[in-house]
Amino acid sequence: MAVLKVKFTKNNRDRLAQVLWILNWVSVVSGVVLFSLGLFLKVEINKRWELMAERDIHSVPNMLIATGLVACGINFLGGKICYDCADTTKFLRWKVLMLPYIMCTFFFTFCVLAGALMCYGMRGELEEALDQGLHNAMRYYKDTDTPGRCFLKRTVDLLQIQFHCCGNSNYRDWFQIQWISNRFLDMSNREVVGRLRSNVEGKYLMDGVPFSCCNFNSPRPCIQHQITNNSAHFNYEHQTEDLNLWSSGCRQALLEHYSSIMQSIGFTVLIIWLFELWVLTGVRYLQTSLENVLRQGDPDSESDGWLLENSFVETARSNFNIIKSLGKCNQIDTANNGDPNMDVSSRAHYGPENVLPKQLPLAS
Repeated sequence: MAVLKVKFTKNNRDRLAQVLWILNWVSVVSGVVLFSLGLFLKVEINKRWELMAERDIHSVPNMLIATGLVACGINFLGGKICYDCADTTKFLRWKVLMLPYIMCTFFFTFCVLAGALMCYGMRGELEEALDQGLHNAMRYYKDTDTPGRCFLKRTVDLLQIQFHCCGNSNYRDWFQIQWISNRFLDMSNREVVGRLRSNVEGKYLMDGVPFSCCNFNSPRPCIQHQITNNSAHFNYEHQTEDLNLWSSGCRQALLEHYSSIMQSIGFTVLIIWLFELWVLTGVRYLQTSLENVLRQGDPDSESDGWLLENSFVETARSNFNIIKSLGKCNQIDTANNGDPNMDVSSRAHYGPENVLPKQLPLAS
């Protein structure tokens, strides 16, 4: 029994072909949108690639770009097919290619759905990349004279100012690394030398943060050195000075920034997927209804259209039997009655009982 069978008149078929022609051209525009979204996401990631560890986070924008390009080609071809299918005689040109086209379009719609799900599942990998990348960027913050790292200070400062954040998780992350270069330290100062010698790794650690961590909404001048020393500043209590420094970490700020972008892109891709699935369903109905018209021989007659000619179970069983029969044929061809050099025509000629010649009696 056919699945979701619908009866079409000639006018309905012509109208369906015209509507699908328009929808395929709209789908070309949706392909351009997919390409643009992937390109936008790739640019956003590349803006701060120095703050991310090496992770496979470019797979999502690359897939969106590739899917958008394929969408433009498939839907352009689909528009041409639907335009010709308005005339039953022109349908004969595409009759053989219709089923492969529908299969390719089905695979394409699956890729669009996979792209949408990848947008929502990217948060975990992105958080790991940001965690390790920001940690490394803070370590190399002081290396302004090292090739390849000389711009990290500027990048981190702009990040903290733009996103109102400080450190990786919070401002205390700066207490655990040396973020001031040794060339800016006064080695004649006993306090500096003592701080360097007191550290096992010879690092100059202090309870201070870069200037970019300062909250410009604070009513007092920013306190960025000796933050935990209340006696070093007048009328100061570091546990209650909430406006002195940015309280949130940059990893969380960047993660929320990218998550909002990913959610918007994922929702848009889901809408495009539903639209493409709708167009694919219409093309399938058009194909089956026109094939039934050709079987009847009357182009003006009514015809049935369906998604599947048999039920889902029967279709799955028939496809499984086809695959199973192909496997058996492959085994028979490789076996070849014990003789790999014997072809099928030879076996048909001799028969199973004549594969080996009979032994002649010995002459007396």
